Amino acid sequence: MPDHAFAVNGLGFGGAPFPLTFSAREAEGSWVVDATAASAAEVADIVVGAASEHVAVVDLATVSFLDEEYAQWPPSRIAAEQGVGAKVHHLGALASGVVGLSEEVLVLRRDDLPRFLAGWSPYQLTLVDLPGPPSPDRLDEIALALGTAAHDEPVLPRLVGSRVWFSGHDDCYATLESTDPAMPAAVLGRLLALLAGTALDDAVAEPDRALVADLVARNAHWVGGVGRVSADSVEVNLAATAERWRLTTRLPERVDHTVVLDRA
Repeated sequence: MPDHAFAVNGLGFGGAPFPLTFSAREAEGSWVVDATAASAAEVADIVVGAASEHVAVVDLATVSFLDEEYAQWPPSRIAAEQGVGAKVHHLGALASGVVGLSEEVLVLRRDDLPRFLAGWSPYQLTLVDLPGPPSPDRLDEIALALGTAAHDEPVLPRLVGSRVWFSGHDDCYATLESTDPAMPAAVLGRLLALLAGTALDDAVAEPDRALVADLVARNAHWVGGVGRVSADSVEVNLAATAERWRLTTRLPERVDHTVVLDRA
């Protein structure tokens, strides 16, 4: 479909179709998934399904909401525009000079996240769930832990009580971390449906979860692209790879498995 991340994004100046890429690993009791192409809105329900009662948005950057001087609206104003109630915590000097932290932290009810993300695109978004209404000191601690986390280091072991963390870049590259072992299969199933739906320009049902879980068990890293397309179905060709796909990695030419998805 035209607003899917697969349809919006392309590779290089030629705009080659963006591949489905999936990489999962277990680290310190968490499951970490790197995925493309998925916008935050397209996986918001997966985050909600794994989250506790509240979600804290600790980093937000977008060009969807700009004032007369072309400066981004504060996150709290975006939430108000979306009709979502949020508590606001100002990080102040804690956010100064720290990549990955906004000056405002928004605390939303978990079930309000899809509405908060509906109809616009953040090019940078980081959020984490919270087991209960957090104190200002606790929000400072969470922000400090996230702002000082090393690249590719699991963050949930540093956040007692949190069950899911999401980080998105360009509303295309998504990293999800969860204590729920079912999360990797949920993400891969969503990617397959999104890619097929983009090819058919229609909504496509996700494949059976047992099939997707079997793919995750067979290999931790997958790269996929659209094969044959008919009026009602799409073939997604998948290649198992030895490591996570990156933009500088050449796309594999072989096909290890083919998944056929249809509108029903």
